[in-house]
Amino acid sequence: MSRYRALLSFCVLAVAWGSAFAAIKAGLAYFDPVFFAALRYDLAAVLMLAYAAYATPRWRPRTRAEWAAVAVGAVLLIAAYHALLFVGEDLPGVTSAGAAVVVSLSPVLTTAFSRLVLPETRLSPLGIVGLLLGLVGVAVLVVPPAVVRTGDLSAVLGSNAVGLLFVLGAAAAFALGSVLTERIDAGLPPATMEAWAMLLGALLLNALSLGMGESQSIPLTIESVGALGYLSVVASGFGFLVYFDLHERLGSVEINLVSYVAPVVAAVVGWALLGETVDATTALGFLVIFAGFCLVKRDTLREELSRITAVAHRAE
Repeated sequence: MSRYRALLSFCVLAVAWGSAFAAIKAGLAYFDPVFFAALRYDLAAVLMLAYAAYATPRWRPRTRAEWAAVAVGAVLLIAAYHALLFVGEDLPGVTSAGAAVVVSLSPVLTTAFSRLVLPETRLSPLGIVGLLLGLVGVAVLVVPPAVVRTGDLSAVLGSNAVGLLFVLGAAAAFALGSVLTERIDAGLPPATMEAWAMLLGALLLNALSLGMGESQSIPLTIESVGALGYLSVVASGFGFLVYFDLHERLGSVEINLVSYVAPVVAAVVGWALLGETVDATTALGFLVIFAGFCLVKRDTLREELSRITAVAHRAE
C-alpha cells in the first residue's frame, strides 16, 4: 500500500468513525439507546459473517482460546462499549463531539490496562504523567465551570457529567477488551473474530434491551433508517474492513491516531447536521487528552517520525 493510499484510507476511516457519533445522536431521537445499539450489530454481524466466510480461511472459531477471544470481544468491545456509549449520548447535554473526545482517551487507557495485565512492563514517570493528563482532559469535560467557580458539587448533576461518565465507562470497556483479546492471542483472523464478537454482542445487547423494558419498535422514517443503515453498513461493516487493512499495514500507533481525528469530524458533522456547537471546554479537553496520548506514546511516535523522515529523504 502506498503512503498516499494509506493516507486516503486513514482519512476515510476517520470520517466513517467520526461521523458515527453524529449518526448515533440522530438515531437516538427515534430509538431507545440499547435497542438501537442492538439493531446496529444485528445488521453489522450479518455483513461481517458473510465477509468472513468469503474472505478468510476460517470463518468460525474452533479452539477454546478462539472462543475466549470472541467472548471478550462480544462482552467488552461490542456489548459493554456500545450500551454505555449509546446511553451516554442519549442523556441531556452530551454532544457527538463531546462523546468522541471522551472516547479518544481509549488509546491511553489501553496502554494503562496493558501495564496491569502484563506486569513485566511498567509506565515510565512521563507515561504516568501522560495517563494523568488524559484523565484531566476528561475531568475538564465532566466538571462544569460552575463547580470550579463555586465548589458546589451539586452542579454536576445538572450538567452533562453523568452522560459523559457513561461514555468514559464505554472507553474503559473498549480499552480493557482490546488488551484482553491481544493477551489471549488466539490467532483467529481479525474479520472472523470481529464477526462473531458482533453476533454474540448483538445477542447480549438485545437481551439487555429487553431486560430494561425498552421499546422494540422500529420507526420507518428516512432519518431513523438512514442513521441505522449508516452505522451498520458504513461505520461498522465498511469501517472495520478499512481498519483491519490499515492495522495490518501501518500498525497500531498510526491507527490509534484515528481516535484524535474522529472528534474533529464528529464536531463538524454535528454542527452541520445537528446544529451542535463546540465550546471552549470541549476543545480544551480534547487538547489535554491528545497531549496525554503523545506523552504515553512518545517513544513510538518518535520512532514513527524518524521512519517517515527517512522515507521522505530516500524519495528526494
